[in-house]
Order: sequence, then structure tokens, then C-alpha cells
Amino acid sequence: MSKSWVSLWGSEQVCVHDDYQKTADWLLSQTKHRPQVAIICGSGLGMLADALKCQDAFHYTDIPGFPQSTVQGHAGRLVFGELKGKTCVCMQGRFHMYEGHSLCKTTFPVRVFKLLGVETLIVTNAAGSLADGLKPGDIMIIKDHVNFPGLGGFNPLNGPNDDKFGPRFPAMSACYNPGLRCLAMDIAKQQGVAELVQEGVYAAVGGPNFETIAEAKLMHRLGVDAVGMSTAPEVVVAVHCGLRVFGISLITNKVVKSYEDRECVNHEGVLEVSKLRSHTLQQLVSELVSRMDVNNNTAV
Repeated sequence: MSKSWVSLWGSEQVCVHDDYQKTADWLLSQTKHRPQVAIICGSGLGMLADALKCQDAFHYTDIPGFPQSTVQGHAGRLVFGELKGKTCVCMQGRFHMYEGHSLCKTTFPVRVFKLLGVETLIVTNAAGSLADGLKPGDIMIIKDHVNFPGLGGFNPLNGPNDDKFGPRFPAMSACYNPGLRCLAMDIAKQQGVAELVQEGVYAAVGGPNFETIAEAKLMHRLGVDAVGMSTAPEVVVAVHCGLRVFGISLITNKVVKSYEDRECVNHEGVLEVSKLRSHTLQQLVSELVSRMDVNNNTAV
């Protein structure tokens, strides 16, 4: 596969190693930062990048090979800098299937991060609560996920496997690092916000519409605690290429599960809750980065 693009694999375009390498080489030539940790910011959560010191920032439009973010609440910048003694790269805005991107492009930055030398990926998102014990403003540490597009055959690993990144059949049974999850819970207790934080199962759906009541009731019965339109494809690619993963959902709304409930969710409300809880989330993630050991799977 010497061509930059393979035309189609099923319904998905497939990127090749040279595509990722060209982007990584360009970024390495533009900044002296060599990131150990990558952070992907969900809707309204781009303020995590504001905590980085000695920043080098690039608009997605200027980065070779990068797709463009079109969603309100996603700034569309890649920011390099220092956070609590660790060199990080932060995506202010991610890419989604519903924007028209192939899964190859949706997850494109993850493999670029691997080539930059990143060892740990932190994914954040705004999500709707299905669990009765999760309310807007709560923070859910992701312990597992259900990738509904993946179950239907829309998987970012479709197509010829690139052995330079990982195996043909990667295991996903421990995709969210247990050590980092435990560390995050300890930090929440120390910061006095333990009542806002719990672990749960995240479900990824295709979007862009919010869920029907029947869909919400189905996911609730399957054991899903929160639902959103991202994250799982990025995590699949991260695990495939050997990155350690920590995931966190900011609960921004309650998903309607009853036909008698007249409440209606909207994206503006999601962004408003993200803004209100942004400082708490920033403190939690910053302290997690400070205390993680980037060289292995243990905390410090």
C-alpha cells in the first residue's frame, strides 16, 4: 500500500503508516516539546489546555493530514506544553463520525501521538447519564465501554492491520488502566470532591441525534451508566498501539428514559454544565498527570 490513501475498505477510508508519520514529523519540526501524555478534550472541556505552561499551539487547519473540527465547543487547536512537570499535548476539540469523517480520520491523532512518543492517553467527554445515581455536574471515571458502532462493524481497525502499531486482534478487556482509575479516585477524595465522582460504563453511539427513549431504556438495561458520541473509537486505537488509557466523562444531562418525562436535552445545555464544572475537572486531571509515572503502569 504505497498510496497515501486506500480508496475504500467496506465503507471506511484507511490511512497508512506514512500518513501518520508525515504529520508526526511536521509537528516534531515545529515544537521542541516531546510529549509523554496526550489529552483529548470533549465538548466544552478545552480549558484543560489552558493549564499548560510554555505553550506551542497549532490550529488543526495548519497541521498536515489533520481533519477539521466543526462542533460548537471545540476550539480546533493542538496545544503542546508543560503540566505539573510532565510534557503534554492537548487536543482542544476532537473529531466525530457524525461530522462526516471516516473512522480513520476520527482517530487519526491517536497514532500521531504514539509516533510523537506519547505513552499515556487521557480522554474526556461530555455525556448523558443513564444511571439513576449520576446527575448533571457529576464526574464519571470510565471503567469500561460499549462501542455500539464497533459492534455494528464500524471499527477504526478495519482494513489491513498495520503491525508497526499493534496486533490484528487486540484485547480490550482492561482498556481503561486500573492503576490510573484508582489514583483518580484517591485524588478526588483528597480534593474533597469524592461525592461528585464515581466509576461507570460509557456507551458510544454514532450521533448526532440524542437518544430515543427506547434506545435509552435498552442501554440502561444493558448496564450502561452514561452515553456520548465519541471516545470509544479513540480508545480502541490507543489500546491497539500500546498506549495506557484513562477516561473521564463529565455528566451534563440526564438521558430521558420515560415517555412521561417532558425534559429535552440540547447541546447548549451540555456546554453550560461543562463550563460550570470545568475547574473541578481541570484540578483532577492536572493532579492525575502530576502523580502518574509516565514510564510504566504505576502511580507515584
